[in-house]
Amino acid sequence: MAYAKKRIGASGHVTYTAVYLDPHGRERSAGTFASKREAQRTARRAEGKVEADEWIDPTDGKITFERYVEDYWWPSRQLEVSTRAAYRSYLDKHFIPYFGSRPMATITTTAVEAWIARASADGLSPASVRKYHSMLKTIFKRAVRDRVVGHNPCAEAELPKAVAQARAIPSPEDFDRLLNEIPARWRLLVLLDVETGLRWGELVALRPRHVDFLRRLIHVQDVVVEVSKKMSPTGQRMIFKGYPKDDEHRVVKVGQPLIDLISAHITEVGLSRDDLLFSSTRRPGPLPVSRNTFRTRVWLPALQRAELGYHVRVHDLRHAHASWLLAGGADLRTVMARMGHSQVTTTQRYLHALPDADDQALAAFERIRSLARTPAKIAKD
Repeated sequence: MAYAKKRIGASGHVTYTAVYLDPHGRERSAGTFASKREAQRTARRAEGKVEADEWIDPTDGKITFERYVEDYWWPSRQLEVSTRAAYRSYLDKHFIPYFGSRPMATITTTAVEAWIARASADGLSPASVRKYHSMLKTIFKRAVRDRVVGHNPCAEAELPKAVAQARAIPSPEDFDRLLNEIPARWRLLVLLDVETGLRWGELVALRPRHVDFLRRLIHVQDVVVEVSKKMSPTGQRMIFKGYPKDDEHRVVKVGQPLIDLISAHITEVGLSRDDLLFSSTRRPGPLPVSRNTFRTRVWLPALQRAELGYHVRVHDLRHAHASWLLAGGADLRTVMARMGHSQVTTTQRYLHALPDADDQALAAFERIRSLARTPAKIAKD
């Protein structure tokens, strides 16, 4: 129960301490006052916060950012291997050097905005600043839940505007030019990428047993994640997971010509049903193809020889798959399922990715409009 505790100093001076019980039943002081009434009023306010489940232990806010992150937040994270590696990098390079020694309770919205300004001045892009800020926000969200701080200083921080960059989506003609420059050993991998829209980790995890040759289906069940050995729980750079990014298996249908090429590749290389379709060696092997190795040794030289006039990433083949489907008239839900998107808004971004998308849309509109068009009648006065 809240009350005012009378205290008499050595000189006979009388003061009153506002006393209340914390959630654990221990007596706490809310301050010392000259007036008994003011002490009682303060004690009741503190008691009200305890009853409303809004009380914060003032001693907890003294813990530094680094100690809170390392001792409480980081050990509690249930993260995928790649996300865990990224978060660790953000902490070590950006947040601990800047906030590490500061008590959690002293990190205000102004302090967070000062970090944003510093990171931007150091050359971090607006998109990266927003991404890193999102992680920092989760740290303080947990700190609020743990009653270390009373509010999240990231919640109202001003962020730089991130302007979406135009996607470099190759046209079918440009893709064919690029494909012709890909070495024969890797041509099927690139073709399979653009005809399925698989993510790189899903693509290099494929095995013959994932292909239903009769029904022309590709079963997306596994994924390869690449991380540094330092952040790897197994000590290996390439880690296999038994589920893709969206945590759900999916099935992608392909054409017979592609199925025939896959079948010929399996026969030529001598693959068993459990071998990787594409390994790091020419013969069957346990190591999948490294994204960076493929990019530097195969993709970039081929892109240079193709002379498309613009840069295309390997990941842009996935974007091309979605864009070509939508430009050809496929409905959003079907494309969403093939891509493994959890939200239709993600798929909608590809609606106008091709240069002639608006022209095609206008032509389609004109075809429908012409069906109902009648000769105009001009009224005469």
